[in-house]
Amino acid sequence: MADQHPANQAVRAFWQARSGAAARQAAAGKQDAGSRGAVTAGTHLAALENIVVNEFVASGFHPTCIRRRSGIELPGYYRPAKKWDVVVVDKGLLIAAIEFKSQVGPSFGNNFNNRTEEAIGMPLTYGVHTRRERSVLFGRG
Repeated sequence: MADQHPANQAVRAFWQARSGAAARQAAAGKQDAGSRGAVTAGTHLAALENIVVNEFVASGFHPTCIRRRSGIELPGYYRPAKKWDVVVVDKGLLIAAIEFKSQVGPSFGNNFNNRTEEAIGMPLTYGVHTRRERSVLFGRG
């Protein structure tokens, strides 16, 4: 059944987590600007993160290659370090560094611009750091 597809479940979980976080924040008497309270709890994209991690495992990466809560910080040159949501390292080689962001709300254009800037800038800063510092990351020279 199409409704049971993991992607459909992740989308449903996203909206449920957003509304639940906003409701909890309101009940606690806290209020972020706009709809920010719906996403500051940090769990609204967990179901999508699980799908991506499961795809890496299904593709043959051992679960120990996938870092989610620790070992997720990568060095940079223009920015000292960046924490990612998921980092995949296999045999000392960085396979993927993924950050999950949602694009909802009245500031879509600004959010899109910021995400584009990060998508271009972070690989650049990581690459410059690696070349200039000649750093050995993840046990590989």
